[in-house]
Amino acid sequence: MKHVLVTGGAGYIGSHACKVLAASGYVPVTYDNLSTGWADAVKYGPLEEGDLLDRERLDIVFSRYQPVAVMHFAALSQVGESMREPGLYWRYNVQGALNLIEATVASGCKQFVFSSTCATYGDQDGVVLNEGSAQMPINAYGASKRAIEDMLVNFGAAEGLEHVIFRYFNVAGADPEGEVGEYHQPETHLIPLMLDAIDGKRPALTVYGTDYDTPDGTCIRDYVHVMDLVEAHLLGLQWLENGKGSEVFNLGTGTGFSVREVIHHSRDVTNKQVPVVDGERRAGDAQCLVSGSDKAIRDLGWKPHRSTLPIMIADAWRWHQNGHYER
Repeated sequence: MKHVLVTGGAGYIGSHACKVLAASGYVPVTYDNLSTGWADAVKYGPLEEGDLLDRERLDIVFSRYQPVAVMHFAALSQVGESMREPGLYWRYNVQGALNLIEATVASGCKQFVFSSTCATYGDQDGVVLNEGSAQMPINAYGASKRAIEDMLVNFGAAEGLEHVIFRYFNVAGADPEGEVGEYHQPETHLIPLMLDAIDGKRPALTVYGTDYDTPDGTCIRDYVHVMDLVEAHLLGLQWLENGKGSEVFNLGTGTGFSVREVIHHSRDVTNKQVPVVDGERRAGDAQCLVSGSDKAIRDLGWKPHRSTLPIMIADAWRWHQNGHYER
């Protein structure tokens, strides 16, 4: 059996990736410090608790499992926090990734799939972003991810580390079978916050910024279903196994939805009203981010079947009502 080291495998996206890997015949080995992930979400392979800043621990795990590849999801990812405390993001995301990449190379593993972000592009309004778009991050989160991309290119040239980089923005939805789903403490993502408000678990959904230069004044984002996203990561791994070399792919639908449009769709799915209060803009938030995926569809054969707002909200609502983790 082939082992794949999945950093952040106890988190939202990583746990879904582990499910897809296991269904495809791999053994996903979760490496997670459980600061934001959940041990209950690790269902498809072993859990190795550890921190990316602990190089010695990483070396032990690589030696124990001899993974054929790494999928790197673990990261700090809150834009507002990255504006207030950039040092956290440069220390954990960048130094942690450096430790991981060096441990990967030292173990003899040569395949690396990296979860990057469209936040590396910054705020480029009115443009469907593609892999050749200029990278101009406007917050420490995006800047840290861009630095890791550069790191992979450097290690590819020096050490032969082959890598696939995926840039995407808003991930939504949940496993349709309800085995894993999205649950953060504290929660920061729009759709689960909205469902909390519908369910009475919070007084209202705060809309951060209503004066953007968009049709309804709220930010516009491209949403991708988490299962479609992790299917792309599996295809990226297979791309590397087939010797096709290092590559970068955007993952998106090419269609953006405003915060108010997401709220509107939620009413159709849940048949419930969303209590809303308007708030101030958050520092570091781009006005509009839409990421095309023509290259992933053409070259990887990626098919984002579930990436429509009604399906994403419906899957998230099902998980929200029935699924939870315990800490």
